[in-house]
Amino acid sequence: MTEDGDMAGFKPQKEIVYNGLLPYSDRLDQEATELLAEIKANLSRAVLLRELWPGVAFWSRKLFSFLKLYGRRFSKEDHILFVKLLYELVTLPNLEPHMMQNYAQLLIHLLKKKELLSRDDLQLPWRPLYDLYDRVIYSKTEHLGLICFPSSVDHILKALIKSTRLYFPESSTKEMLDEWRPLLCVFDVVMQKAISNMELFLPTIMPPEEHSQGFKLWFDELINLWMAVQNQPSWEGHLVNLFARLANDNIGYVDWTPYIPMIFTRILRSLNLPVGVNQMLAPRYLTNSYDIGHLVLWITALLGGPGNPAQKQLTCLFNSIASFYHPSNHGRWQSRLMRLLQRLPASVVRRVHRERYTDPSWITVVPEGQRLTDADLQEFTQSLIGAALLAMFSKNGSTDAAYALQNLALLTPEIAIPHVLEKTYAAMETLTEPHTLTATLSCMIGMARSLVSPNNHYPEGRTHVLPLLMGCLPGVDPNDFSKCMITFQFIATFTTLVPLVDCSSAASQHCGLTEIEKDLCFASAEFEDFILQFLDRCFALIDSSTLEQTRDETETDTQTHLESLVELGLSATVSTILTQSSKDIYKVALQKVYNFATSNIFETCVSGRMVADMCRATAKCHPAESLRLFVPHCCSVIFHFTDNEELQNEDELDKELLWNLQLLSEVTRVDGEQLLKYQGDLERIVCVCVRLRCKQAYTLACSMLEHTLCSLSLIYPTEHCSTTGVWDSDLPILDWGKAGDLASLGVRWHVPSAEEENFVFQLLSRLLRPELERIKDHVSGNQPMSREELLQSLAIVHHCLLGAGSMLPPLDGPHVSDLVPSMVNLGENRLHIGVDYNFSRENYRQTICQTMRLLLHHILEHSEDDTKSLFVIIKIISDLMLFLGIHKKDFDSRWKSFILVKKSMENRLHGKKQHIRSLLIDRVLLQHEMRKLVVEGLEYKVVHQDLLGDLLLLSTSTYSQVRSRAQSVLTTALGTYRFSYRDLIPRIVQLLSPQHTNGTQQQFKGALYCLLGVHSGVSLASARDWDCVGEVWPALVRCGLSPPLTLEKPSISRLLDNVTERITRHYDTIGIYFTVSDECLLIANLIAQSVNPMPSLEAPSAEELEEGRQRQRIRNVVAARKYEKLVNSLLDCLEDRDLPWKFEHMATELLCVLLREDHPLPTDAVLYFTQSLIHDSISIRKLAISATAGMLKQLKRPRKKVAVKASDISGIEDPGGVCVGDREANQWLQYDSNNLPLTQEEWDSQHHVEKPHWGYYSWPRELMIYAASEKPKDGLSYEEMTEGEKIIFEYFSDPEFIEQLIGFLSLEDRKGKDHFNPRRFCLFKGLFRNYGDVFLPLLWPHLEQLVSDPHESSQRCVCEITAGLIRGSKLWSFSKVDRLWQLLCPLIRTALTSVTVETYTDWGTCIATACEGRDPRKLHWLFELLMECPLSGEGGSFRDASLLYMLQGGLAQQQWRVSELLHRLLAYLEPKLTQVYKDVRERIGSVLTYIFMIDVALPHTHATSSPHVAQFVARVVERLKPLTSESEIHNHIHEENAQETDERTQAVKLLKTVLKWLMASAGRTFTTPVQQQLQLLPLLFKIAPVEIDESYDEMKQDARTCLSLMSQGLLYPEHIPVVLAALAEMVGSRSWHARFSVLTYVQIMVFYNLFTLLSMADEVLQIQKLVMQLLLDEQLEVRDMAATTLSGLLQCHFFPLDLSLQTRLQTLSQTRLPKARGELASTDLVRRHAGVLGLSACILSSPYDVPEWMPQILMDISDHLNDPQPIEMTVKKTLSEFRRTHHDNWQEHRQCFTDDQLLVLTDLLVSPCYYA
Repeated sequence: MTEDGDMAGFKPQKEIVYNGLLPYSDRLDQEATELLAEIKANLSRAVLLRELWPGVAFWSRKLFSFLKLYGRRFSKEDHILFVKLLYELVTLPNLEPHMMQNYAQLLIHLLKKKELLSRDDLQLPWRPLYDLYDRVIYSKTEHLGLICFPSSVDHILKALIKSTRLYFPESSTKEMLDEWRPLLCVFDVVMQKAISNMELFLPTIMPPEEHSQGFKLWFDELINLWMAVQNQPSWEGHLVNLFARLANDNIGYVDWTPYIPMIFTRILRSLNLPVGVNQMLAPRYLTNSYDIGHLVLWITALLGGPGNPAQKQLTCLFNSIASFYHPSNHGRWQSRLMRLLQRLPASVVRRVHRERYTDPSWITVVPEGQRLTDADLQEFTQSLIGAALLAMFSKNGSTDAAYALQNLALLTPEIAIPHVLEKTYAAMETLTEPHTLTATLSCMIGMARSLVSPNNHYPEGRTHVLPLLMGCLPGVDPNDFSKCMITFQFIATFTTLVPLVDCSSAASQHCGLTEIEKDLCFASAEFEDFILQFLDRCFALIDSSTLEQTRDETETDTQTHLESLVELGLSATVSTILTQSSKDIYKVALQKVYNFATSNIFETCVSGRMVADMCRATAKCHPAESLRLFVPHCCSVIFHFTDNEELQNEDELDKELLWNLQLLSEVTRVDGEQLLKYQGDLERIVCVCVRLRCKQAYTLACSMLEHTLCSLSLIYPTEHCSTTGVWDSDLPILDWGKAGDLASLGVRWHVPSAEEENFVFQLLSRLLRPELERIKDHVSGNQPMSREELLQSLAIVHHCLLGAGSMLPPLDGPHVSDLVPSMVNLGENRLHIGVDYNFSRENYRQTICQTMRLLLHHILEHSEDDTKSLFVIIKIISDLMLFLGIHKKDFDSRWKSFILVKKSMENRLHGKKQHIRSLLIDRVLLQHEMRKLVVEGLEYKVVHQDLLGDLLLLSTSTYSQVRSRAQSVLTTALGTYRFSYRDLIPRIVQLLSPQHTNGTQQQFKGALYCLLGVHSGVSLASARDWDCVGEVWPALVRCGLSPPLTLEKPSISRLLDNVTERITRHYDTIGIYFTVSDECLLIANLIAQSVNPMPSLEAPSAEELEEGRQRQRIRNVVAARKYEKLVNSLLDCLEDRDLPWKFEHMATELLCVLLREDHPLPTDAVLYFTQSLIHDSISIRKLAISATAGMLKQLKRPRKKVAVKASDISGIEDPGGVCVGDREANQWLQYDSNNLPLTQEEWDSQHHVEKPHWGYYSWPRELMIYAASEKPKDGLSYEEMTEGEKIIFEYFSDPEFIEQLIGFLSLEDRKGKDHFNPRRFCLFKGLFRNYGDVFLPLLWPHLEQLVSDPHESSQRCVCEITAGLIRGSKLWSFSKVDRLWQLLCPLIRTALTSVTVETYTDWGTCIATACEGRDPRKLHWLFELLMECPLSGEGGSFRDASLLYMLQGGLAQQQWRVSELLHRLLAYLEPKLTQVYKDVRERIGSVLTYIFMIDVALPHTHATSSPHVAQFVARVVERLKPLTSESEIHNHIHEENAQETDERTQAVKLLKTVLKWLMASAGRTFTTPVQQQLQLLPLLFKIAPVEIDESYDEMKQDARTCLSLMSQGLLYPEHIPVVLAALAEMVGSRSWHARFSVLTYVQIMVFYNLFTLLSMADEVLQIQKLVMQLLLDEQLEVRDMAATTLSGLLQCHFFPLDLSLQTRLQTLSQTRLPKARGELASTDLVRRHAGVLGLSACILSSPYDVPEWMPQILMDISDHLNDPQPIEMTVKKTLSEFRRTHHDNWQEHRQCFTDDQLLVLTDLLVSPCYYA
């Protein structure tokens, strides 16, 4: 801890532990404290001075990197203040979306560890956050283009709410429910909003004493709603997520027992598994299935507790879906099942960790009685292991199963591991199935840690380590890359965990060892053998990978991707093995590798790299021993060659020399201290070899130079063993699988010593300085070099820089001033990275920088085509600026691989960073490297300015390769140096300007690419800065005035499109008005006064505060001016006559993007857009339509709303409690034809409530409605209009303009693709809303003319305008509305008489849009018009169907408020249900669905005043009487002479319509009326055909579909007896078709209601009885189907396969057949066949395993092979099916049979020889 007095008593929240292990950790405490003091001072200062940009933005970024570097190393008080400040900043009302998103991300970071701040420490109000969320997610203006949010904003806001809801105050639950309960109207889309808000916001983590103010307020209400609702409406998933979260946060405080069967039934249903032969899925099941992650949470939270009821259901669930996991089954459901399996064990591990191992914090713990016991865990593993073992071999790879098994092995190793071991050994023995080996090995890798740890329930696991390692050696196979890789991974994983030490002697020395430990000691003698065998395998692998063997002459001599992977795997594995071996074993291995490397000469491309890598891996472990062998050998060989003078200038050199160079260059990548011993030799070799002429040689020498310099100058750990001690400790086997201990990690660091530093600078002065001199001479022309020589020089310079980069201080100098004015210090902080730069030595970075700039300009002037040199120069410039010893790319890939290894080897159960030691060391090193890379926000200095200028030159030079490389470096640099883009943009823009006449096409292109930014980076074209945007956008448009040559090139035109698209797609609104709230200032003051550490600056003085306020005011005014200036300069560009149309379109698009809600569009732009409505180009017209709609929204005048209490209007108070649906209190909202507003007084006296959901569930505290008292003025008078309004008014009052506009709007765009266009609708709605009916007289003649034209484009135009008219007239006065409808009614009538196939959907949309969110009483003209008589029969069936479609569109929008109209419609339709036309029948079916949708059986819901299903069905059944008596129903309407009045024919027609209704309502209604459907069931069973056949008539097809959909319905316990009674009745039916259909119905019904049925024992018996009864049916097809059903039920474990059932079936199968061959006694045959079928069903119910009863039943069944048909057929089918399903794992399955049984089976299953 620092000694500062003011830091006494400082207790950090949570530090990053790895910082304490760095070699320079003593300096970090002070560094962190100073940085924190600076952040606190400057952040609070920036807020107090109201400088959101750049001040707050800059310092909040600094806080973000502080968290990354030091964790939460600040006091709790500071933590709370930071959170509060950011919370205030995020919720500032007018904040620019991008800033809001940045603050949100930082806030999420601050709140990540919820145990650090309790609810007592911190409370946050929920309302501001909800307002923000509502403003963004349900934005009213985003669809009009008035505000644009970044694409990730939803995701970030949701994450923010998740982090903050913990801290919402106690009272918040009640406030939220008051807010959202009134929205719970199931028929309305707003339901989705209400439920998803609840899911996001409702807090569920509270202490138990607060539960009564928390979930208890809503739990019963919502769970009952969920239990009652059906057919998965889209909001049901959100409810499930909420329940899952509640269950997980309050284990033991919510009683779920009564709901468990229903929960599991619904989980099974939501997996969408296919059941039965030909099942139809209702389409919404596929889209609205539950989120697997939440399901898993819920299941996990339900487990445990007394009796553990959920586990029984879970076992049953996995039993019934296990067969879907078999690799031979495949379908769209697969991925969901795999996710379920993968996440469930992980979730249980998290729960056990939370119950047993987490540190106590303020969050409530799980009560003792509810915790999971070991027995619970064993039961859990048993239930999943079967599925996991099947999923191992899935077609999609084994990763999911491996993850599941890894977690199961953590929970109960004694159950999970043996199964996988068995499969692994089997896979190692087979040669024919390599995929089983890869699958089992990848599963074993995850289980490795559980297998070798000593302290678990499975001690014998450790004895398997050696057999496994020896057994997998054949996997190192040159012919199978993937097997090779997985084997490497396997060996590396196991050897990381186990020290490879021969301790066989220890067994005799130590007493008190267990038997297993003794065995381990003796077994460890094999380690040496294993390593030597492994090395031999590797050598063989290398020998088969030489270049000659793997390539033809023609191919390249670089590595392929696969080879580089194997090379990596090889070197990593060797390194791991040798790190873990004892000294003795190491020496043997080293000698072996050394002999192999030095006795052969390898080519340097493929095999050479592999061997060299292997040697490097070997050398790293014990550098002293290995260097003693390698260095002298290589040096002597190399000196032998290089002493020969002639070699210097040869282009090709001896293979042996090259190989030794390569070997030496890799071996030197070891601990730098050891290299000092060979200083002279190494220096001599490098100096000679880098000057060789042969390219291969000097490249190898350069890399040797770089590696040597790196080894000497970097900081890195020198060993990665799995234990700290030396290997010679007493008993290494005790260290197996041991976790590293962070407190005593004992990392041995290499920190450069003074000698090493001297050696580095000595090398630099001998090599780098002369090279730089030569380059200078070349530039000055004293001693020119050839291109090859120059490249060689540059290579040396680059490698020196890469090697010694960490010792060379960064570039420095004066910084570029005046880029951004700010009252806050924006300085940079350099972090200490373990190097104290020695400024007395020459600063090579500076020298290289100067030399390179000279050379660059020289090349660009004299030899621009020397691209190779330019490539190197670009790399050098990049490294000069950014390289301090590691590249970002390398760091990222190492970080990724670290995460992967950590995942596969971590112990999730115990947590607390119990990783193995080598992983922890890796992590510490990564922490060190991360500190080197934290560079964002560096100051922009003059040096950088020069280098960026050079990069810009290169980015716009001649050759595209050079340009693209320079551009990517430039983009990185712009992201690194603060505000540098403001310096560069003017230069780039200048290159684009048409006046820049001497520019080339390449310059133009390069400049555009710089603006586009490399793919992911921030694009300069859309930088959030008015100055930049103001320069760039007009410049882009002005490109259009450049000489036409440039623009005609397709590549340039594509580029321009990309830039425009990038701007318009990624544009988020740039803020104009920035304000800081008083709360922010308060908290900033608190931060400025806080202590520990004290802020480094004084709080700002009063004068400064005043200046800050002034500056803020000025900034806002200036920003608004800049915005207007940008709009005007774009308009100026558009006025230029020479601008090509493409650029005109671009400018218009940019103008569209600039519409805003907080600042009106300048009048010139309003004028431009209004004129563009009749522009010649269709694309510009489209943009103008959107823009005008947006402008009209801007110009909308606010209307006064008043708050009313509902009870004052109706005079009725709502009774207490939840009371939903049609009741007296909301009667006044209903449409009532006797009380319609037909006069001015009635219109004004009624209260109009526009939104249909108000009042259905409960009343809001205050109902806001438009004030009736405020007399609407009739239109605006011209004098009151603003400038913008006048422009629009003048144009729309001009008859010529209107005529052209309507002409364009009624044109066809894309034939057959056009639909009702919401943009145009918004335009007209806005016009009529803002201006009243002023424009009607002008428009009317056009409308009348269009409506009489049957073309679809004319009709669509009428639709859009009509809908806009009706919606725009929402607040007109009565007289205007009345006049409007007098005109509209005849118009709509005309349209409806001439409706066509193309236009009926548009008219439907028109009516639905017009009625959306409107009070039905204000639209009574329209409804009465539509109700006149839809089915008049004039105009044929199509017109009738279309009219019904439109009526349905209007009524559906009004939901429950038009019950009177629904009654009238039903009364009208009922006599007409016997329609002949199919399209009308289908439409009637759909309309009936909507009529009865309001009749729902949801909790607390009153009986509806809309029509009731029950009464309707009763009337229908009465009319179907003539059909109920017949046994099978056929369609007899075809005879010509039949009398139409005949009752039977009428009944058949009626039935057809009723079927359409049943089909339409199957997936749509919220609750299914089971009782009513059952009355129709018998009829359906009679009609439905058995087999699928397209030629059946429509009625049969429909009946079959209905049955399939009804059988999938969700049943409640009270319905089940009724359903079964109906089925039992059908079993007695005369028609075998009906009996057959009962079976298919039962299959699906049972699977889809599995757990509900299982909870009712009597009903299970009833179903069993029913199936057994049908097994004895006289019809063969029915018996077959009954057997299939039986096997399915047994497979789901619906009833057990107990002895009584087996005996019963065996007795049946032994029924004696009479001897007489003549006529078989048929009942006996049936009984015997039934028994055989039953036994076959038993066999087929276990398709992938062999239970103990199976062998006997197989024997029994084989006795019947020679029975008469159909028995023989059944037996043959069963046996072939058994063979098919058990063939894969036959080796395993045959263990279950005795030898005699196997003989019989082999006879049966292998067909006899044909010739025998």
